[in-house]
Amino acid sequence: MRIAIAVFVISLSALSVLAQAPPTLRIVTEVPNLPSELFYGDIKVKPLRLRPGTNTPITINDADFFVHQQYVDFLSRMPDQSGFNFWVNQITGCAGNAACVDVQRVNSSGAFFLSIEFIGTGYFVYRLHKGSFGDLPRYATFMPDTRQVANGVIVGQGDWQGTLTANQTAFANAWVDRPAFLARYPTTLSATAYVTSLIETAGLTGQVDPGPIVTEMGTGYPLATARAIGLRRVIESSAFDAKEKSPAFVLMQYFGYLRRNPNDAPDNNLDGYNFWLTKLNNHNGDFHAAEMVKSFIVSGEYFARF
Repeated sequence: MRIAIAVFVISLSALSVLAQAPPTLRIVTEVPNLPSELFYGDIKVKPLRLRPGTNTPITINDADFFVHQQYVDFLSRMPDQSGFNFWVNQITGCAGNAACVDVQRVNSSGAFFLSIEFIGTGYFVYRLHKGSFGDLPRYATFMPDTRQVANGVIVGQGDWQGTLTANQTAFANAWVDRPAFLARYPTTLSATAYVTSLIETAGLTGQVDPGPIVTEMGTGYPLATARAIGLRRVIESSAFDAKEKSPAFVLMQYFGYLRRNPNDAPDNNLDGYNFWLTKLNNHNGDFHAAEMVKSFIVSGEYFARF
């Protein structure tokens, strides 16, 4: 899909005074086949995006670029044409009515977190981490982990269910063999002690019965497989989903829109994250009523990315 070409405009004479030695241009690619960023030294250079064959600039206010960016930021892939057309039409169907456009931009963006694809990939990784360690995942590790689970998955295309299931199984089996996980849950733990500890870490004591999980783990699986099954039964429980859906949604605002941890600069603490989590909880998870998505997509920090 082609929606833009990029022209980079740099005032080298103005920038060169910022360093003793002349900085160099460098391209930073976080994910192959997705848009890269250009830096002059440590200064990010914004591209001038033009409609092909015109001098008309493309901005994040344009429906096509906005939707395109939701795929890149939340699903770490380029849009499939049918999905892209659907979400663009939701916005352009407003025929320029500003209030309608605002609502549809929020609807479209919020839908990416709630999508089957993200629930099975990003939210799956979030629950694995939070259920294992009891704290929030970090952007630098969450994103590559999520892309690993999402590899080859485009909902509605091919055997995406089979690919997603295989990816989740392989990832969970490898997860329980990671050094950090083994340090917290050594293989010397009995199955009962292991599952009980997982339930406690997940904050589900008294809400999830360890008995059936322990029984399932003891039905002849290899150790890593059994431990992955035990972990998944805890983090995929309805109780854990109810507990973590809002915290995950808020965290993804920072990861998706701002591409950073909530306590990174300029926040430098979790006050902002806690503010939005409280507000979302006070509105029973309704991101429209909480005005959460809207606030992020009109924020100066979000617009500064583009």
